[in-house]
Formats: sequence, C-alpha cells, structure tokens
Amino acid sequence: MLADLSPLIAATTQWLTYSYPSGGGALDSALSDVQARQGVTVAAWLRYPTPMDAALVGVAGPGGSARLDWITGADGAAYETGSDGADEYAWRTWVDEVVASWAACLLIDSALATAAVAALADCGHMAGSPVEFRRLVAPDERDRRAAALLRHPDLLAPIADLHRADLMDRLKPGEALTA
Repeated sequence: MLADLSPLIAATTQWLTYSYPSGGGALDSALSDVQARQGVTVAAWLRYPTPMDAALVGVAGPGGSARLDWITGADGAAYETGSDGADEYAWRTWVDEVVASWAACLLIDSALATAAVAALADCGHMAGSPVEFRRLVAPDERDRRAAALLRHPDLLAPIADLHRADLMDRLKPGEALTA
C-alpha cells in the first residue's frame, strides 16, 4: 500500500485555488477545484512515485507555501480568519512547492498533462482503481471558463517556471517511474 499523499494533495490544491480563484459561482468554483486537484494529483504522483518517497515526505513534510506566497504577492492574511490564525495557517505547511509548480505546468499545457498522465501508467498510484484525469488533459469550454485564472499561462508562469526543468527531466522518453 502506498503512503498517503492526501494531505499534501489537499493543501497544494487549496493553495492553487485560493491563489487563482474561479470567477464564477459554486459550479465554476467546483470545476476549478477539480482541475486543480487533478493537476496536483498527477504532479504529486510523479514527484513521489514510490511508497518510500511518499512515506518520506509524510515524515519530513513538503516545505510549505512561504516562497509561493512571496512570488504571488500573498501575505497569508487572506487565509487567516481567527484571532491568531494558527489553526487556519497550519494547512499551508503541507503545500509542496515542486508539486504546485508541476501542477501549474500541467494546467497550462494540455499536451504536457497528457504526457504526464501517460508516464503514470505503470506507477503504483494508478494500480487497483480506474483513474481519469479528463478535466486536466481535455478540458472543455466550461472547464476553461471556470478555471480561467488557474489555467492562464501568464499568471501561472512565475510558479510553473520554478521547477519546469525538473518536470521535463522526469518526463523524458525512456525514463520509467519506479514503483
């Protein structure tokens, strides 16, 4: 059984959807969240392909959102609703900068997203359950409108460019993910 990456996936997804929110109502917000979650899931599975990788990040922690917040100009105040903000801030410590960067790359480039999903075909994360990433690899017009900021290449470029080279190295033809 693979170590659980769900806290990292949830926090990184939340960071992306807070930083690049949907402009519409509840349905647009849900569609944007699904696209972010699919991008983050693929990125996390690529970044942590083995049970040992996933277990190590679970022990050491992914690093948090501080650098990402600085790059996007967020000071964290938008996330804090309590008097001290400690409880509201805690989820941000589970944001993974590399996963957020890779997810940004996948969200702005459907062809790259398709290649990333294909690279996961033999990965242990995909075993045992049918997983579909349609909203990531083939978003329809409604998906694109709902996640206009989340998929905007110019807006995501500062985040995507942080670790794009590492993602491209991971996706080189002939490079198998170890599972």
